[in-house]
Amino acid sequence: MFSTELAEIVLIVEDVERSARFYGEIVGLEPENEPEDDWAWFWAGEPGRAQRVALHRGPLLFEEHSPLPEGERWGKVHYAFNVPREKLEGAVDHVREHGCEVYGPVYFDWMEALSYYFYDPDGNLLEFWSPNPTEPWRTHEG
Repeated sequence: MFSTELAEIVLIVEDVERSARFYGEIVGLEPENEPEDDWAWFWAGEPGRAQRVALHRGPLLFEEHSPLPEGERWGKVHYAFNVPREKLEGAVDHVREHGCEVYGPVYFDWMEALSYYFYDPDGNLLEFWSPNPTEPWRTHEG
């Protein structure tokens, strides 16, 4: 294995300021810096660690080499935030209080985890994923 952790995920968004408010106020991520017209960066976990979420308006590096047609080169994504079980209901309530529809809960027997899903303003599917507190960390697959 070459990778030790996820360094960053960059989401293509229509409005960086709107999405930055969503990820800061609703998802609860801590901003790394003040949003700009084209970029905003957030810590996906402990501040100062490599795991970050970026919001970007405009093309990315090497987009012109994508095999998909223009306008479909990156598409919508799904990703999950690991939320400790004791904070899960509070996190879900917080998202709902901000007017987002939340789907779930879904319990996954095969990975002994509970999940809730919701969409960001650009149609990306987010998940609050919570493994059973008695289980050691498991890789989230699927």
